[in-house]
Amino acid sequence: MTLTGVFVRLKLSLLRSGLRRSTGRTAAYVTSAVLALLFAAALLLGLVALRGEAHAGALVVLLTGMLALSWAVMPLFFPGGDETLDPTRLVMLPLRPSPLVRALLVSSLVGIGPLFTLCVAVGSAVALAHGAAAVAVAVFAVPLVLLVCVALARAVAAANIRLLTSRKGRDLAVLSGLVIAVGAQFVNFGVQRLGRAGGLSALEPAAEVVRWIPPASALGAVEAAGEGAYGIAAARLLLSVAALAALLFAWRRSLVKLMTAPDGSTLAAAGPSRRDGRASASGPGKLWPQGRTGAVMQRTLRYVWRDPKTKAAWVTSLAVGLIVPLFNALQGSGSVYLACFAAVMLGAQTYNQFGQDTSAFWMVAMTISSARDAYLELRARTLALLVITLPYMVLVTVATAAVLGDWRGLPDALGVSLAVLGAMLGTGAVASSRFPYSIPQDSAYKNVAPGQAGLAWLSVLGGMVAAALLSAPVIALTIWLHMAGAESWLWLPLPLGAAWAVLLTWAGLRLAAPRTARRLPEILAAVSRA
Repeated sequence: MTLTGVFVRLKLSLLRSGLRRSTGRTAAYVTSAVLALLFAAALLLGLVALRGEAHAGALVVLLTGMLALSWAVMPLFFPGGDETLDPTRLVMLPLRPSPLVRALLVSSLVGIGPLFTLCVAVGSAVALAHGAAAVAVAVFAVPLVLLVCVALARAVAAANIRLLTSRKGRDLAVLSGLVIAVGAQFVNFGVQRLGRAGGLSALEPAAEVVRWIPPASALGAVEAAGEGAYGIAAARLLLSVAALAALLFAWRRSLVKLMTAPDGSTLAAAGPSRRDGRASASGPGKLWPQGRTGAVMQRTLRYVWRDPKTKAAWVTSLAVGLIVPLFNALQGSGSVYLACFAAVMLGAQTYNQFGQDTSAFWMVAMTISSARDAYLELRARTLALLVITLPYMVLVTVATAAVLGDWRGLPDALGVSLAVLGAMLGTGAVASSRFPYSIPQDSAYKNVAPGQAGLAWLSVLGGMVAAALLSAPVIALTIWLHMAGAESWLWLPLPLGAAWAVLLTWAGLRLAAPRTARRLPEILAAVSRA
């Protein structure tokens, strides 16, 4: 049996063994496969229905370019989805690079992703192929699109496999949801702009560029052949062929390097690490307050930077808190008060402060023996959150006002945002002591331990309702000033909102500290639950 046949059978065996691990995994795979195939079939029919549309080529080439981009980035975000993406598993086998590249390329064509890409390529070719010459070019273009996409994914994975199998690579996987959410907002924004622009003709400027970028250039060749521009068709088709050859060469070179060069983790350190140098240069007295406050602030910010779950939650909140007000402002339907969404997103990070520590919270609990200790702990955590939250919230509010040109509404919008943030910080401290829950670390997609979902919802939703009620005085004042036409007093919510925020935060910390000191065993048991 040839090496290619062995690898195809290996791919099928890995797929079967993976589905046999659990019923849930099998159900999830079958459900995702059915949904992907249904979407592919609908997309195929939609592309075929575009046949004869004047600007169908613009949509097709842009869709192909987006598909190729997704093939390039998916290995960075889902490295564990396909065990054959890791060529380091083959380093001990006596295999030559060229036959190995061929075998891996063919085995990579087995799966839902390649089938989806094939459906898109076939539908695109049918939409663009007018005439015998275009059909002849499409026969080469369809498999060429599929091979370039697969080779692109493999080349990217092989070039970054050391990163993908490290902790930073797992961080990328956790952050994949953020990229999908942000990408969905960009797609939504583009669709709305397209609707206002009056049809597919608005895509032509971008499509003129993408038609010369592989693998979309292969479908651009089909379009050019149908229009009788055979020289352009040949040039675009050759571009895709050259891109495939370059990707295969880069892939082969990466395989040779992986199989012959030593891993950096096996090499002895040449000297003191940069981390040691940074640690010695940033003691508590340099940048942070002395004593417990500085130590807790550093610990909290290190969790934000190093823990994948905490980092994913923070980055998602930062991105969504910026996207919602700015995208609405760019679409002309926003308001400067939507900047309060940034305060809501970041304030929500305070509603399970002890759960983010997981079982390591016992070390924190050992340092708390009185309500005073609990107050200092909670206050330092709040100050650490304000290091990020306060300047970010001001930045989002100013940016939203700048896009809308509504500088008159900036002071009162910022005052309302501060009041909302202060209310959420105060209620978050109370909720953390009253309704703590565990955050599982064994799965990137579970944020609540089994049996604690109701507790988590009660903590977040109850706290947010309380925060809305507590910030209502500042919101009501702002509304009254606008309704009364007192434009000269619209600056008043800013200082009042800041003072109200400080008062609410202080009151929440004071209320939560004694409860935290009394309920340490219950909190420790709740956050350590698997």
